[in-house]
Amino acid sequence: MVEDSEDLKDSRSQRIWTETSIRKENRFIDAVLSYLMGPRFLVYASCALSIWGDRMWHFAMSVFLIELYGHNLLLTAVFGLVVAGSVLVFGALIGDWIDRKPRNKVAHASLFIQNSSVTGCCVVLMLVFSYKTEIEQMWHGWFSVFCYAVVIILADLANLASTALTITIQKDWIVVITGDNRGQLAGMNAAIRRMDQVINIFAPLSVGQVMTWASNVIGCGFILGWNLISLLVEFIFLSRVYQLVPPLAVKPQQNAGEYAIERQMELTDVQGSCFEQIRDLPICSAVVEFINKPGIPEAPTEQKSSPEMQRKSITKLPLCFRKMHRMLCTCRDGWKAYYRQSVFLAGLGLAFLYTTVLGFDCITTGYAYTQGISGSLLSILMALSAFSGLMGTILFTKLRKHYGLAVTGVVSSLLHVSCLMLCVFSVFASGSPFDLGIFSLLTSKNSSLNHETLQKNQLHIYPFQRNINQPILPDRSSIHWTNNTVLLDSVHGDNHPESYISIILLFSGVILARIGLWSFDLTVTQLLQENIPESERGIVNGVQSSMNYLMDLVHFIMVILAPQPQQFGLLVIISLLFVITGHVMYFIYAKKYKIKETVIPTNSERKPQNPSV
Repeated sequence: MVEDSEDLKDSRSQRIWTETSIRKENRFIDAVLSYLMGPRFLVYASCALSIWGDRMWHFAMSVFLIELYGHNLLLTAVFGLVVAGSVLVFGALIGDWIDRKPRNKVAHASLFIQNSSVTGCCVVLMLVFSYKTEIEQMWHGWFSVFCYAVVIILADLANLASTALTITIQKDWIVVITGDNRGQLAGMNAAIRRMDQVINIFAPLSVGQVMTWASNVIGCGFILGWNLISLLVEFIFLSRVYQLVPPLAVKPQQNAGEYAIERQMELTDVQGSCFEQIRDLPICSAVVEFINKPGIPEAPTEQKSSPEMQRKSITKLPLCFRKMHRMLCTCRDGWKAYYRQSVFLAGLGLAFLYTTVLGFDCITTGYAYTQGISGSLLSILMALSAFSGLMGTILFTKLRKHYGLAVTGVVSSLLHVSCLMLCVFSVFASGSPFDLGIFSLLTSKNSSLNHETLQKNQLHIYPFQRNINQPILPDRSSIHWTNNTVLLDSVHGDNHPESYISIILLFSGVILARIGLWSFDLTVTQLLQENIPESERGIVNGVQSSMNYLMDLVHFIMVILAPQPQQFGLLVIISLLFVITGHVMYFIYAKKYKIKETVIPTNSERKPQNPSV
């Protein structure tokens, strides 16, 4: 009997333990399924698909343009100029469109335009690669130019749509999803940035392997198929997120005030004085003063026009002029809105960081090749750079949690500048080709003696007149261009500098600086998310994108003006000055608004009102 009772107790305890473990397992499975079906994971998955497609397309597009134009960088330069110029011009208009339209329609339209443009571009590229000889013989070669123009226009349209989608999801949707929970907002920002860093390595690698082992046509087909599948999946995921988060369906009304009234009148063609303001707009510093004036002073004998008369004067204009007038008004108000934001200096400081050659772009990579760095070693350095960026996202979350955003930005700025000082030291270290005397030598066109002396003293010489778009690289026939690197077929291993100390210091500074850079980028991103009014979130972020592209254009202009490897040290110093200027702007902002964020309020970390998050 005693043994039976003990066996019965054991069986009961065993059954209870089994039931408990099953309940725990079921709760775990339910929690996992709930997370996988929740809005945060769906946003992550949608962003990952979008970023992967963008990285593959940017990589392949750069290679395709080189292949199309006979290993010449002209199309690549034209494409870069068109992309940067279009975002600079249309950034505010894109943001205004985002603010005016429902969130789901903006996301779906941007997604459809982006993927359909890439698909159409891939189809054109497949036809050009398949029938290149026949196309070059049509219309005395002008049909090839037409095809190149179509490819660049479609690719630029895809980039504009990608910019709109990025602003919509990463600058607006996730703010609404996280509600008042700043901790979750910081976590989502950091998670998306980590995905971007990892994908930036593997996405170009995947499409590069297809293009290497198959052909460019197969590569186009691979990207085309990816975009069609991604379009369907992202559409479903974003639609599901929109259903799970009811606040996304609520668009804020325009704030009462002069600015909101002006915008509403412009959108309905009521305000006609805007045309006259733009026509008579001063060129210099009087712009701000002029904008703040309630009206334009008129002669005493003239009576002020009524709104009805102003509307009639505008409606008399042709339709194209009326649309142009409305677009100019929207751009003007977008830049005004950007200027009056409390985080204006922080955003402008972030834009200044784009004027730099101290990153893993084509400029720094090409310089590394001229200094004897192999492609395999450079790929390892890029992987280390991505790992450093991941460390920056972790540093951001830790610092923000304990010290707040303002202090996080200050610490990140100091870390960023401190690491970049290694790059400045590399300019004067052993093995550096830095020589300002090349400026005077290059201006002496008829001095063969100077040219011979320069060839004796310097490691790599490329005539200034030969390839102004990317003259720091070797012969153009040996270049395979990518968005992050340049692959060279004929760089001989015997071209090595006397010492590698300079190049080691340069890339050590660039890699370590990524920690502070990405932490600072996330800091400013969240400051913009938290402080920009919801009704202006699209147009202000659109202008911020325009500023980023504008400063990026400045850095390419710098390279055009100083293209030689011996001048790269000067570009490093100028880049550091731009970086310091950007961080000083942030310091001014932090000093001005630090009182508002001495300690993160406890209620800012409460759970969001949306129970589905």
